[in-house]
Amino acid sequence: MSRAAKTLRVASVNVNGIRAAYRKDMATWLAGRDVDILCLQEVRAPDTIVRELLNEDDWNILHAEAAAKGRAGVLVATRKHPNANGELLKNQPVATRSTIGDDYFADAGRWVEADYTLPTGETLTVVSAYVHSGEVGTPRQDDKYRFLDRMLIEPNKTAVSMLVRLPELAQHSDHVLIVGDLNVGHTELDIKNWKANQKRAGFLPEERAYFDKFFGDIGYEDVARKLAGEVPGPYTWWSYRGKAFDNDAGWRIDYHMATPALAAKAVEATVDRAASYDERFSDHAPLVVDYQL
Repeated sequence: MSRAAKTLRVASVNVNGIRAAYRKDMATWLAGRDVDILCLQEVRAPDTIVRELLNEDDWNILHAEAAAKGRAGVLVATRKHPNANGELLKNQPVATRSTIGDDYFADAGRWVEADYTLPTGETLTVVSAYVHSGEVGTPRQDDKYRFLDRMLIEPNKTAVSMLVRLPELAQHSDHVLIVGDLNVGHTELDIKNWKANQKRAGFLPEERAYFDKFFGDIGYEDVARKLAGEVPGPYTWWSYRGKAFDNDAGWRIDYHMATPALAAKAVEATVDRAASYDERFSDHAPLVVDYQL
């Protein structure tokens, strides 16, 4: 797909298992998308298989594999060859990290960071994140809140005024972009059937309050919402059950969260929704954003 010169194209998608996604022809989507930085969540495969499928000749791959076999896993992949405009982030990223800073999540495969030096000389940190889906009244929900807390609060600290991970990153780089499956719909516009889901994980008031902070006091911006405006969706996840996809009864739970100066450079956001149920390679659709550098 064509795009303007001097743009950075970043794509994020929860693949719901990269092996299954490739069996469903994810490779065709990727080959035609001219992506510069690819972020995946729920990779759910050993590192050797991930590198074979994506092809290390084409991508510089940073993969945080989960210790739990067949669970989670996130990655950031950077193209090694020039894009359609002849542009390339050469020899990038310049630094990487694979932890959110809490040892409890050290091998959870849910957070990975990559630092880049842009052609402008500015620095950019890209994070691929996979927040727990959660389940009300279970340890899964406790883990979800602990992970979201770590995005906001340092371990063993209780005051929101203390240094937190998102501001830490904003201080570390000129620009920060956190993408991925964050498993929370922020507002009523983000879920088709929001009234029926107010007591379900993913749309709980307590979960949504974190996003009020992310996009409020913490100062990040919701890039896709900013570009789409105050309209329903565009949704990025549909249950495999029933007719959710056919009826567009979806959830918008996949994000590009950017620091303000980077958000201002976003010129186009697209949800690559498959043409039909049978053509999906995941229950999520890729969220692709072009940033004018």
